[in-house]
Amino acid sequence: MRRDLEQHLRKWKDSPQRKPLLLKGARQTGKTWLLKSFGQSTFKDLAYFNFEEDRNLDRLFEGAIDPTRLVRQLSLARGKAIVAGETLIFFDEIQESNRALNALKYFHEEAPGYHVVAAGSLLGILLSRPAGFPVGKVDFLELHPLSFPEFLDAAGHAELRQMLEETLRLEPIAELFHERLLELLKTYYVTGGMPEPVKFFLESNDIGGARRIQQAIIASYRLDFAKHATTAEIPRLIEIWDTIPTQLARENRRFRYRAIGERARGREYADALSWLEGAGVILKARRVTVPRYPLAGYEDAESFKVYLLDVGLLGALSELPPEILLRGNTLFTEFRGALVENYVAQQLAAALTGGLHYWTSEGKAEVDFVCASEGSVLPLEVKAGVNPKSQSLRVFDQKYSPPVLSRTSLLNLRKDGRVINFPLYAISLFPRLAVPESRT
Repeated sequence: MRRDLEQHLRKWKDSPQRKPLLLKGARQTGKTWLLKSFGQSTFKDLAYFNFEEDRNLDRLFEGAIDPTRLVRQLSLARGKAIVAGETLIFFDEIQESNRALNALKYFHEEAPGYHVVAAGSLLGILLSRPAGFPVGKVDFLELHPLSFPEFLDAAGHAELRQMLEETLRLEPIAELFHERLLELLKTYYVTGGMPEPVKFFLESNDIGGARRIQQAIIASYRLDFAKHATTAEIPRLIEIWDTIPTQLARENRRFRYRAIGERARGREYADALSWLEGAGVILKARRVTVPRYPLAGYEDAESFKVYLLDVGLLGALSELPPEILLRGNTLFTEFRGALVENYVAQQLAAALTGGLHYWTSEGKAEVDFVCASEGSVLPLEVKAGVNPKSQSLRVFDQKYSPPVLSRTSLLNLRKDGRVINFPLYAISLFPRLAVPESRT
């Protein structure tokens, strides 16, 4: 999350083992703003170079890569000297220059006194890696869309985020704050966590305008597909992307190739799916046959779910009317609860490592997510409304007896026997408060 990234950047600046830093992420997640803000607030000077806006920059990296020569030429290009230890060198949209990507290795090996950061879209970096890609010579960070706690900060409710983060006991949130957080969650479902539509809505209160920005982001992703894929691959990328709402609208959200077309087969689309996942524009939850460590060792390669990277973009791609925000709690149950499940997937993907997983039992029960934490595999059931019943959790409990059972819903924080209910707005407390050793 952004707060953790900012702390990492501050430590990186003063580390004697510092390497050039590459911030990855899907387009429009705020990479440029974050690194510019860091440079302007932490260094005496920021030397910013955008390879997408200035195609001539790539020519500076032709020939033998010599960091000393590069710094001299980059200084001339910007009309101001770059000073080691005082200037942050920022290469933006670095995926547009294979030579610049390769140059990061030489800055690490031959000019460690310079602070160098770079940003690029995951898709572009994935597809543009040169033969000399600086493996082991670069520190990587990844930026996700704003999480709900980060949205609270942006919306001027940092005190509510702090209240949630300081929650240490499984006791209900005060009803006043519970209702306020549910209302803010509705807004987040519509705006999502992409910084530009969030900023626009918070400043203008114009839901329609925020939706138009989301549609423009979706259009830019499609342009990226066309830009980086071969002519033969482009249709498959777009078909998968466009079918995600249909896949999630089904009762069983497992990805089905036949939803793309009756004759669609996995072998034809597997590479495109891997491409989209590597680009960070989709989230893939893999089925596990048995919920044991390591979860990756028990994956069923043929069964998985696909979510969008951002719940707001899912609403835009699905063409759900943004005015649905005004319809009470129907927002949470629209679209068969797909928005809710995508929201939870998005929050977990940003907070946890190891990827997303779910569990099914011979078609009789399905637990939406299982997460490894503190030596245990914990189940998490997602409920769109206030119905606390969960046959799937009971089946999971009978088979595996986990230390605790968890669900997330519109209900307040509470513990009923062995079942903990996390309010949807407080999913950030999972799995921290679900692990007995972490509670006091």
